[in-house]
This record gives sequence, C-alpha cells and structure tokens, in this order.
Amino acid sequence: METAPIAKLLAPFLPAPPAGREPAFLAESQLKQISTYIDILLRWNARINLTAVRNPEDIVTRHFGESLFAARHLLPVSRKDEARRISTRSHVGTAASAVPPSASELFASPPYLLDVGAGAGFPGLPIKIWAPQILLTLIESNHKKATFLREVIRATILTHVNVFCGRAQQFVASAASNRPDPRRAGSSPNPAADIVTLRAVEQFESILPIAATLVAPAGRLALLVGEAQVRSTYNLLPTFRWNDPIPIPLSTKRVLLIGTAEPK
Repeated sequence: METAPIAKLLAPFLPAPPAGREPAFLAESQLKQISTYIDILLRWNARINLTAVRNPEDIVTRHFGESLFAARHLLPVSRKDEARRISTRSHVGTAASAVPPSASELFASPPYLLDVGAGAGFPGLPIKIWAPQILLTLIESNHKKATFLREVIRATILTHVNVFCGRAQQFVASAASNRPDPRRAGSSPNPAADIVTLRAVEQFESILPIAATLVAPAGRLALLVGEAQVRSTYNLLPTFRWNDPIPIPLSTKRVLLIGTAEPK
C-alpha cells in the first residue's frame, strides 16, 4: 500500500496540527514501515488468521489508527520532534524521508512497554514505529503469530523488540531473562514495565488482573476496549487511578482507557 493514502487515512487519529499547517507527525520513513507491515500482514493473513479485517484501508484505520491514537496519548511527540518532522515536509504534503529521533533526544531513559496478547502486533508494533526509542516486548502464545511478529520486526528494521512466545503468566515466571534491555535485567528480576498495553484479547476479565501485575509502580496500563468493558475494568482494578475514557476516532463504542498504578 502506498504511503500517501496511509497518511490520509491516519490523519483523524493523529494530533491536530497548528493553525495553517498540514499534519506532519509521521515521517516518510515511518509511513514506509507501516506500508511494509501492511503488505506482510495481508500475505500472512491468507494463511493464518491474524485479523478478520481484510480490506487494506480498514486495516489502516481500525488497527494502525487505533494503535497510533494510543501511542500519541501515551508517548506524545516532543516539540523538538514535532519541529523536526514539520521541517522535513516535501512539496506534495507528505513528510520527506527522515531518520526517527534517537532515544537520547526524547527520554533520559527509554520507556519499557509490554504488549499482552500481541496477536498481529497491535498496538505494540505501531507504538514502536511512532516512538522508536522505546524498549518493547510482545507477549503472544501462538507460535505462528509469534513467527509473524518476528518477520514484521525484521522487515521493518525495528530494534530493541523482543517476542515472548508464551502466556502472560509464563512471562511473569520467566523473570528478567526475557527483557530486551540488559541494563534492566541486570538491575532487577522483576519484569514490570513502564507501560502495559492490552487490546482485543479473549477472556479479557481473566487476563486483565495478570496484565496489571506487569505494571511497574507509577506505571500505566493502557486498554483499547469497548465502552461496555469500562465499568468491569474499574471493578477489577480498583487500586489503579483511571483517566476518563477517551473516545477513539471513527468509532462509536471503542475507547482508550489509561490507568496508573499506585506507587509503592
């Protein structure tokens, strides 16, 4: 899929630009990564069931759009990064090729994100494309899906991404050896993350408390869920401090729900 229509389809999910400016929040290099990702997803989806969404345009809005909407709320673009992306715009209105900013440009210490029940990689991999400085682990128990995730990571040249093929309970038990950052592994056996994401998983109410145990003190749990699941989330995790649900663009029932774990 070409990058120009991808950028147009993603516009409703990205930050509103300053007055008089067109959106410039994804560099051409990032749009190319998304294009490559979509091509691989369509090929693999013909062999294994990665997503029920078959139309490429719908894949952009329903999967990438929702994931990037979460990314911009969890990891906002810095003013420096925004200026850099705007300054690299080409004459046709899409961002010119640019190398995404390094971790040192945006964070003193790269955030560590865990995506529980990664499936086809949403929202974890689009968040990594949006914020390449993060350290990412994708937890996926299906071996074929885990192989697909590794193929996308290889093809899009993403670094500091780990695929854990197993259940979240097994990840907790595996401790530090599966963390992508050796500095973290050397400092603590606890695999808790700064951000944990959860989207469209089976047995949501049984997985949610497990996902919550993976959140570091003062870390955040980000859920992409239906409005009907909000109340049960509050009831299951009363110790988290929850933001108001944020409606997802182009959806009538889905929301982004972010909770913060109490510091210990």
